[in-house]
Amino acid sequence: MGGLNDSVVTELVLLALSCSTEKKFLLILICCLLYLGVILGNLFILVLVIFDSHLQSPMYFLLANLSLIDVGLSSTTIPKIISDLLNEYNVISFQSCMTQICFIHIMGGVEMVLLMAMAFDRCAAICKPLHYLKIMNPKICVSFVISGWVIGVVHALSQFAFVINLPFCGPNKVDSFYCDFPKIIRLACTDRAKYEFIVTANSGFMTMGTFILLILSYVFILITVWKRSSGDLSKAFVTLSAHITVVFLFFTPCMVLYVSPSPPPSLDKNLFIVDFAITPALNPVIYTLRNKDIRVAIKRLFKKRSYSKFC
Repeated sequence: MGGLNDSVVTELVLLALSCSTEKKFLLILICCLLYLGVILGNLFILVLVIFDSHLQSPMYFLLANLSLIDVGLSSTTIPKIISDLLNEYNVISFQSCMTQICFIHIMGGVEMVLLMAMAFDRCAAICKPLHYLKIMNPKICVSFVISGWVIGVVHALSQFAFVINLPFCGPNKVDSFYCDFPKIIRLACTDRAKYEFIVTANSGFMTMGTFILLILSYVFILITVWKRSSGDLSKAFVTLSAHITVVFLFFTPCMVLYVSPSPPPSLDKNLFIVDFAITPALNPVIYTLRNKDIRVAIKRLFKKRSYSKFC
C-alpha cells in the first residue's frame, strides 16, 4: 500500500472519541447500558429457543440466529468504544480498522439475509399453512443461515479487496466512532469518485434491494390475508408487526449511511448508536412483547424455576 510521499498511514484517529469529560461519561453510560441490554436480551432469546421444546420451529430457529448476529454486530464496535473512552484513547491501527469494517459488513450481510428468510417464513406460514413445514424444512432453514454467511463474506471481501490497495499517504482523521468503507475511502490519496461509487453501489444496492423485497413480501402477505378474510387485516398486522418494526429499525440507518451521498457527521454519529446499540437491544424486547409464543415460553420458564425451588 504505497503512499504518494513514500509514507504509509498506520493509524487512524477517530475524532468522535475526542470530547468533553461530561460527554464521555454520558457516552460510556449509554453504551454500557445498551450493550448490556444487547447481550442479556439476545442471549436470553437464544437460550429460550434452544431449551424450550415448544419453540423448536423454523421461525424461532431463524430468530435465534438473528439474536446471535445482533450480539456479533454490536460487539464489532461497542466494546472498543467503551474501552477507548475509558482509557481516553482515540486511535485505531489501520489493520484493526480494516478488520472492524469486514466484520461489520459480514454481520450486516448475514442479518439482511436472515430478515429475508424470516419474511419468507411468515409468507409460507400465512399463505401456505398446510405446506408450511414441508416448505420450511430443516434443510431450507440451515441453507438460509449458510447462505447468509456466504453472502456476508462475499459482500465484505468484494469491497475490502480494492480498498486495502488504495494509497493512504497523509490524512488519517475520521469524524466517527468507528471505521467504515466510505469513511476510509475519503482518506485515500487518489481519485476517490469511482471507489465511492463502487461502495455505494455495493452496500446501497444490497440495502435498498433487500428492503424493497421485504416490503413487497409483507404487502403480498397482507393482500393474501385481506382476500381470504374479507378485508380483516388485524390478525396479519399483529403477526407481522414485530417483523416490520425490526426491518424499519435496521434498514433506516443503513439507507441513510449507504444510499445517501454523504450524510452529515452529526447524523452519522447518531445513526451509529441506533444501528449498533439501540436496534440490537430493542429486537428481543419487540419479539417478546409482540410474540405470544415467546411470552408463554418465558412464563413456562419461570414456573419451572418456581416449582424447582418449591420442591
